[in-house]
Amino acid sequence: MHPINAQRGFTLVEAMVTLAVFATLLAVGVPRMVDWVASTKAAAATQFYAEGLTLARAQALTHNSASRLVLSRNAVSGQYDWRVDLCFPTPDSPCNDEGGGWSTTDDAVRPAQDAGAGYTSIARNADVLPGTDRLSVSPGPGDDLEVYFTPLGWVDTQVGTRMMRIDLAPAAGDGADFPSSSLVLTLAGIAAKCDPAAPAADSRRCPE
Repeated sequence: MHPINAQRGFTLVEAMVTLAVFATLLAVGVPRMVDWVASTKAAAATQFYAEGLTLARAQALTHNSASRLVLSRNAVSGQYDWRVDLCFPTPDSPCNDEGGGWSTTDDAVRPAQDAGAGYTSIARNADVLPGTDRLSVSPGPGDDLEVYFTPLGWVDTQVGTRMMRIDLAPAAGDGADFPSSSLVLTLAGIAAKCDPAAPAADSRRCPE
């Protein structure tokens, strides 16, 4: 008698059933995974810009200087890089949007009475943020891309433009499903996250 071989492979029907189950799991799971990844990246982008606004205010307070946050387009992602500059005003060189001794990432500035090395600008690039085809980042109102801070950390309403809000939302036509968010800058220089879609009575709703 020949021994019975207990090992056998999948039948064609079993293989087809297995593939059908996998296909169903992929059809359900992949879109949700894509949305989860998009939501995570959007949250990281919100934190990216909150860091810039918070740092600009902190630099003004720390150095008793004027400071500003400047946004500029990133060549890779199409989103906005940010840079925080410092300026120590003098009677001959006030710190404003038209001039003044503002720092750069290469050139340091320091108070007139300070013999130290001075302070350079701090910059962060948006290479790793989702592209504009995935995430819409809209500073405002209008096309304001700069905000100025006084040495007390308040928004300087007498200088330049005033970027008081940054809105982040899924790009039009992308189909991603993650919540929009906004950063609102108070006159006291405090950046706070808010929900533009929250009900009117909700404390998380963005101010109108």
